[in-house]
Amino acid sequence: MSLVVVDIGVGNTASMIWALERLGGQPRLSSDAACIAEAERLVFPGVGAAGFAAGRILALGLTEALRAFDRPLLGVCLGMQMLFQGSEEGDAPGLGRLAGMVRRLEPSPERPSPHMGWNRLSKLTDDPLLEGIEDGAYAYFVHGYAAPVTPETLAACAYGGDFSAVVRQGRAWGCQFHPERSGPVGARVLRNFLDLPC
Repeated sequence: MSLVVVDIGVGNTASMIWALERLGGQPRLSSDAACIAEAERLVFPGVGAAGFAAGRILALGLTEALRAFDRPLLGVCLGMQMLFQGSEEGDAPGLGRLAGMVRRLEPSPERPSPHMGWNRLSKLTDDPLLEGIEDGAYAYFVHGYAAPVTPETLAACAYGGDFSAVVRQGRAWGCQFHPERSGPVGARVLRNFLDLPC
């Protein structure tokens, strides 16, 4: 199985690769459009600012490869946010694979931003990516922006209001939380992803 982890210079790619290797995957790190386009499955991690990430995607010539990829794709954290139409963080354009805009989490004394730590997943619908994940399971989040709950939301999370924690559009999935840092729950999500048919 050809498994590629997208490298745009704004992701915790080392921990993602390690998590996939622990599950028996043999991931390859790449920022090459041809390599990405030919992969059997793709993981698109990201940490940092949406504007910078959008600029890197453009500079590396990855826009069309990421938009057109029609096999299993998993966006993680910022990687998930980049699947949407755009983000108000720096007015960054997204890839447009999911409808909606990523918005800033409004801070309060009770809910500082960024949202950092463990929080519950509220499953809204069954999906192979969430097989074996119980409603109310905990996952680890680190983010200051979030996508709205839409018809493509598989699981939501509450932090003030609800936001999308897991999404799917066709063969593209996204996790706002970090599966590589979410213990057995995150490992099961990654295992499920590796087991998806191409």
